[in-house]
Amino acid sequence: MNEILDRYAKYLKQNVHSKNTLDSYLRDVRQFLCYLEEETALHFTEVGAEDAQKYAKLLKKRGRSAATVNRCLVSLRGFYRYAVDKKLAPINPFLNVTMEKPVKKLPESLDSEEIELLFQAPDVKDPKGCRDKAMLELLYATGVKVSELTALNLEDVNLRAGILHCRTPKAERVIPIYQDALDVLTDYIYRIRPLLSTQQSEALFINFSGQRLTRQGFWKIIKQYAARTGIRKDITPHTLRHSFAIHLLENGAGVRDIQEMLGHADVASTQVYVQLVKNRMQEVYQKCHPKA
Repeated sequence: MNEILDRYAKYLKQNVHSKNTLDSYLRDVRQFLCYLEEETALHFTEVGAEDAQKYAKLLKKRGRSAATVNRCLVSLRGFYRYAVDKKLAPINPFLNVTMEKPVKKLPESLDSEEIELLFQAPDVKDPKGCRDKAMLELLYATGVKVSELTALNLEDVNLRAGILHCRTPKAERVIPIYQDALDVLTDYIYRIRPLLSTQQSEALFINFSGQRLTRQGFWKIIKQYAARTGIRKDITPHTLRHSFAIHLLENGAGVRDIQEMLGHADVASTQVYVQLVKNRMQEVYQKCHPKA
């Protein structure tokens, strides 16, 4: 089996570009093969459609989320497709296994008080703290994704006009920046950024080596500040994007305008926030009128 897995791993490396995806696929296959060895008397070539469906139910019984179960099924379907193609197995037992219906969770957001707590977490007496505050403010002010934030260059910010140019392979978005965020960003660019590093870089947000701050680096930063606030929510960079959209809606912004600023190709993605705002309004109404 180790030889087959090694061959399959080489095949995946040639056809799967994401290392995380490759690692997930191989981990799913290994876990399934261990299950066959430890809990059944089946060789992987003897697995039938009923056995495959039984394994899917077992994953769900063990508390795996619908998304995790579906990923495992995709991983195993791909493994058996390879095995059948190489004449290592007679059939693909996972070909018609029923996929789990994913539960669509409404995005979590922060209210205005929680946003303020998060913004107060960085120590602005420290250059790094000033940079981090500027990043948090800009993320919330524009609703950009963390990958878009870390990809920004100095030329993408027009301080005089108060706008951000968010450039992606598909399109360019022009997003206004509110004054408080603009003030913090201006201070970072002209006073703080030169203190972080003397190295020349086109990147807007840099580390002490003058290198572009990475997506993973910012994830760690926001998690540290979230822990300081004591807010009992799972705060991620995407939480600020959700908060940006919801607060705009609550203050009367149109769905189409928010769609454009977020860069959603389909307005249905933006409509999720409309539903969330409606749910909040209903909760407030029920609290005020418990007998209604």
